[in-house]
Amino acid sequence: MLSPNKQKALLNAKKAYTSLGRIVKMLEDNKYCVDVMQQNLAVIGLLKSANNFLLEGHLNSCFKNAIVSKDEKMQEEKIQEIIKVTKLSQK
Repeated sequence: MLSPNKQKALLNAKKAYTSLGRIVKMLEDNKYCVDVMQQNLAVIGLLKSANNFLLEGHLNSCFKNAIVSKDEKMQEEKIQEIIKVTKLSQK
């Protein structure tokens, strides 16, 4: 069973997937550029939101469990994971 955050992320990913199909069709039909760009931005927003739901869920479960554990190696791994995905999200 998916966590509530993963359910929200999945819903946003599905919406983005559907919207991408519409964008492809708009491009194939040579639709007005600004209309296509608006749809692109909507998809980007959905994907960013999905990513935020996943991050929140990860922080409240895996990350939290690692931090309260006595396993310093696991703690460092989880910290490095968060640093890595944060850097990727800023590109």
